[in-house]
Amino acid sequence: MTVAERLARVRAGIPPGVTLVAVSKAQPAEAVREAHAAGQRHFGENYVQEWRAKAEALADLADLVWHFVGGLQTNKVKYLVGKVGLVHAVDREELAREIAKRSAQRGIETRVLVEVNVAGEASKSGCAPDGVPRLVEAIRALPGLDLRGLMCIPPVEGDPRPHFAALRGMRDALGLAELSMGMSADYPVAIEEGATIVRVGTAIFGERRPTAP
Repeated sequence: MTVAERLARVRAGIPPGVTLVAVSKAQPAEAVREAHAAGQRHFGENYVQEWRAKAEALADLADLVWHFVGGLQTNKVKYLVGKVGLVHAVDREELAREIAKRSAQRGIETRVLVEVNVAGEASKSGCAPDGVPRLVEAIRALPGLDLRGLMCIPPVEGDPRPHFAALRGMRDALGLAELSMGMSADYPVAIEEGATIVRVGTAIFGERRPTAP
């Protein structure tokens, strides 16, 4: 099955008002180009170096919107600001301040989401749920940032629905707009629980290419 065929199958299950982000991590630029030719415009990357290479290779696609969906180090922020449509994984004040500083220097606002570690997994990044209100308050006070909503990655094992529902409740209590949740294995459930953005990789591009040793 081609990228275009898999994309069509996924898009058939995405209702109006939900943004489909095609996560192209570990996929070649040609696969992104194929998805773009089939009508996809929002693409997500996890690693700054990989994103920069793809962004350069695909610079002719002027309407392509990049989302940065991975963990972000403060020293890499300078490469992203002004070039990505949405940063999904702001999980600490230090990172928020760096994005705000770089954005203010350019005279722009950067759209961001707060990543929440919904299950408190030690292996995952993200703000602890009880720390989210404070982080949201800090971000709202920073010029140069446009806080849009919350993002999460639920545990691989078990039912993701309670985690999605909890994130929705948190979003509503904070008066935010967006919910970035749901990936290839669980995006239909995420949509049922109120996702406004879903991040789908394997279901569109197939299995990731093996990385070089």
